[in-house]
Amino acid sequence: MRTSPPFDYDVAIIGAGPAGTACALALRKSGRRVALFDKALFPRDKVCGDAIPGHALKALRQLDPTFAEGLWHLQPLDAVRQSRLVAPNGDSLWMRWKLPSFNSPRETFDAALLDLVRTHSTTEIRENTGLKSLKIEAGQVRLTTTAGAEITCQLVIGCDGANSVVRRQLLPAPLDRAHHCAGVRAYFENIKGAEAGLTEYFFTKDYLQGYLWIFPVGAGRYNVGLGMLAETVARHKVDLKKLLPELLTGHPALAGRFDNATQHGGIQGFGLPLGGGRTVPVSGARFLLCGDAASLIDPVQGHGIDTAMQSGILAAAQAEACFAKQDFSAEAMRQYDAQVALKISRKLAKSYRLMRFLSNKPWLVNAGVRLARVPGLKPWVQRAIG
Repeated sequence: MRTSPPFDYDVAIIGAGPAGTACALALRKSGRRVALFDKALFPRDKVCGDAIPGHALKALRQLDPTFAEGLWHLQPLDAVRQSRLVAPNGDSLWMRWKLPSFNSPRETFDAALLDLVRTHSTTEIRENTGLKSLKIEAGQVRLTTTAGAEITCQLVIGCDGANSVVRRQLLPAPLDRAHHCAGVRAYFENIKGAEAGLTEYFFTKDYLQGYLWIFPVGAGRYNVGLGMLAETVARHKVDLKKLLPELLTGHPALAGRFDNATQHGGIQGFGLPLGGGRTVPVSGARFLLCGDAASLIDPVQGHGIDTAMQSGILAAAQAEACFAKQDFSAEAMRQYDAQVALKISRKLAKSYRLMRFLSNKPWLVNAGVRLARVPGLKPWVQRAIG
């Protein structure tokens, strides 16, 4: 007589963004019963800078070169060739990046990643299914959805973003504003001097723990935003939604550039849990955390899609190791923490120290931009910030 499996799934991945989809793709040949849950119905908007780092595409190529190649056909999309960094005194540093990268709205990019999972794996995709609670029990994890359904699995992987339900319930901790960034963004067209293929970063002497950006995302549209350390926002009572338009007209390097620009939609806010500067656990008995849920945002550049995908792939490898040994203990999961620390967090720690060091030294940022113009020094500066 054939018996039913004791669990609904072997692995439940919560969150279908870059971390969750990369994890599902990395598990596509495992033979495990994998489910990918997301509270939204795709395509859905995700408020961020819309920059897809070259290391994110590199991680995807490691799974299958065709996965990354296909993404270059997304529309809208802007292939990034160079960046301009504007110091507080108005001096500019122009940089070209070694790894090919592009910008594309997250609504488009994340939906494409989910389509890869749908096409190339047997993962059961459950959209419109939010997670209300979860409990680690003897031999299993019990999940309760926002609709009240109960689901069991052997391992849960939390890829559910900055406001992760998995983290809040299994590793609760108060908000640490010294390791959290607040941001806002809006979309514009007809920005004077903006170019396809060029990302721009603007620093001010008052708020060095963050920057303003202009990122082309294709079809003549630009993602314009402002990010700042939450500690600074709280201390100075900064209203980012008011400060962004003020800087667009008042920053010396931006004066006049938005006079004839058209804004599409309102200014929307988001939060980013920064990596580096502290040791944060990213696992426990029968669970792993990835991406924003694991606080893996780069403190200098503010991107996290690459680290999200890298951690999702590492989580898949840990999952396979757990099933091979049938060991889902907290001790076994610490190997994942070690891999995240080795391959991701060490670099983020360096970025965090750099961000804190420069945070009250506008003169040093100005000097760094000037020095970068000296032949032979630009590669050093570029390595330091990226």
